[in-house]
Amino acid sequence: MQISDALWSTKNKPGAVMSKKPLIIVKVSNIPLFYPKKEKVMPEEQLSSLARHKIAMLIDGDNAQANLLPKMLVEAGKYGLVTVRRIYGDWTTTNMKSWKDVLNYHAVQPVQQFRYTIGKNATDSAMIIDAMDLLHSGVVDGFCLVSSDSDYARLATRIRETGVFVMGLGAKKTPKPFVNACDVFVYTENLVAEQKDAHERAQRKTVRKPKTKAKDTTVEIEPEQEQEQEPEAMPLIRQAYEMAVQEDGWARLDLMGNSLYQLDPGFDPRTYGHRQLSRLIASYKDFFQMRTQEIDGSTLFYVKMKE
Repeated sequence: MQISDALWSTKNKPGAVMSKKPLIIVKVSNIPLFYPKKEKVMPEEQLSSLARHKIAMLIDGDNAQANLLPKMLVEAGKYGLVTVRRIYGDWTTTNMKSWKDVLNYHAVQPVQQFRYTIGKNATDSAMIIDAMDLLHSGVVDGFCLVSSDSDYARLATRIRETGVFVMGLGAKKTPKPFVNACDVFVYTENLVAEQKDAHERAQRKTVRKPKTKAKDTTVEIEPEQEQEQEPEAMPLIRQAYEMAVQEDGWARLDLMGNSLYQLDPGFDPRTYGHRQLSRLIASYKDFFQMRTQEIDGSTLFYVKMKE
């Protein structure tokens, strides 16, 4: 029996119903095979299957700000998946206490390094040794070094010489040798400015314009409890958008989904009353606009934040 006859042998059986779907022919070893053509349907958005580089974030606790850790993770997340998260410092000192809560929340591993000399930063050597171990183990594809100390310039250069991506995060006072040794260097002052801008935009969105009565000029202010509040998921979605946004201001929804699960592995649109991420974002029409694009029979969703 021919393969084509085996596939369609039901055509001669009583009561058999032939498919009315259009057919396409695929030749394999000169034997024609017939398959029903797939109908175009709106797909469920899923996490992107694109390969993501693994990033090791190593933080010099003596030269970094605890309140900027979420923004640092977002910035590093633009270049890959932050799989290794470590911070180095002498945790017996009082100046490291500000890190405690934020480290637990973002699952960053603290590494203890006692100071052998008063006034000398003890974290440099420990952080450099760990970076070399990670580099030669091959478990990561890139590094994010968080510090404003020029002592890490040689470390960044050594990592870059092996062809591995290295980015830096530090204040504008960071010496140029360290900045130039990195493939990418982000100043923390820029992260602070973005944080302030996002907060100001949120305040403008949540306050409605006062209503005026038709008969007189008395201004009627709505009660404070009735003011529109920023959606609970917005801070997380905004961070995911910043990680996935392209040069034209649009971000692919599947890449935003990747970023959301990187930021919060427990994220689920159903928590906010929506079965899909696209429907959750579409419900925030005051904050985002969406469009779709058809590519090879699949529908891609794009998201853009409104000004």
